[in-house]
Amino acid sequence: MAGAWRKTLIYLGLVEDEDLDDYGQEDTPEPATRSISRQDREPRSSRRDSVVRSMPATPSARFHLVSPTAFNDAQEIGDKYREGFSVIMNLAGAAPDIARRLVDFGSGLAYGLAGSMQQVADRVFLLTPQGVQVSAEERRRFLEERGFFNQA
Repeated sequence: MAGAWRKTLIYLGLVEDEDLDDYGQEDTPEPATRSISRQDREPRSSRRDSVVRSMPATPSARFHLVSPTAFNDAQEIGDKYREGFSVIMNLAGAAPDIARRLVDFGSGLAYGLAGSMQQVADRVFLLTPQGVQVSAEERRRFLEERGFFNQA
């Protein structure tokens, strides 16, 4: 046991070989151990293989407002959504049957591209792309700037 303790102290550089001879330990032939000073050791960072990876950037929320009146306006919604914009669909001016079709389109678009869709006011929907989160404060501020008031 004393041999293991001695080797540990020597390895850590806390004592030299000759420092332990004064304590009355048996002089048994042991394999030669080399005293390693702190300067001779490699720094920890070079001994361990490290991989540095950059953190993915959090996409910023970019908004695009669409007030469709016909189903042909769905192309603008889809194009902006695929470009990474958060799309606000204001269906207040659309006929009820067109509004229903656009809600279905937006829902399918969000599902197909792994995003989300939520109602933020009466007949106003927010489509957010995958990886984009819009805080409640940011959403509220954006809607109030455009005259919408949160009713959902």
